[in-house]
Amino acid sequence: MNEANNQKVIEILNQIMELELAGVVRYTHYSLMIYGYNRIPIVSWLKSNADESLAHAHKAGEFVTMLGGHPSLKIGPLLETEKHDIGDILRESLEQETTTLKAYYDLLSKVEGNSVALEEYAREMILLEEQHLDEVNKMLRKPGEMHPFSE
Repeated sequence: MNEANNQKVIEILNQIMELELAGVVRYTHYSLMIYGYNRIPIVSWLKSNADESLAHAHKAGEFVTMLGGHPSLKIGPLLETEKHDIGDILRESLEQETTTLKAYYDLLSKVEGNSVALEEYAREMILLEEQHLDEVNKMLRKPGEMHPFSE
C-alpha cells in the first residue's frame, strides 16, 4: 500500500474507532433508559451491543497502530434526543449502525487487493454490522410483518 493510501486507511480506521466508541456510549445510555415489562432482556441486549462496540473499536485501533498510525481519542457524534421509547432507541441504533457500516465499506474499497488482513477484517465487520442491522430491523417490525422496516 502506498503512503497516501496508507494514511487514508488510517483515517478511516480512526473514524470507525470513533463511531464504535460512540456506540459504546449510546448503548450504555440506552440500557439505563429502558423501563417496562421487557426491561431485562432489552437491557441485556443493549449491554451486549456496548461490549461488542468496544471490542470493535479496539480492533480498529490495533490496525491503526499496525499501520504506524496514532489511534484517535475522539468519540463519534453523540446526540441526546431525549427520546427513550424502545422504538426511538432502535431507530437511533439503526442510524448509528448504518453510518458505521458505510465506514467499513469505505475501508474495504481502500484495502481491497492491497492487504489481505485488512480486507478480511473489513469483510468480517461488514458481515457483523449487516447482521446487526437486520436484527434491529426485525425488532422494529410489527409481529407478522414480513417486509423490512422503513421510515
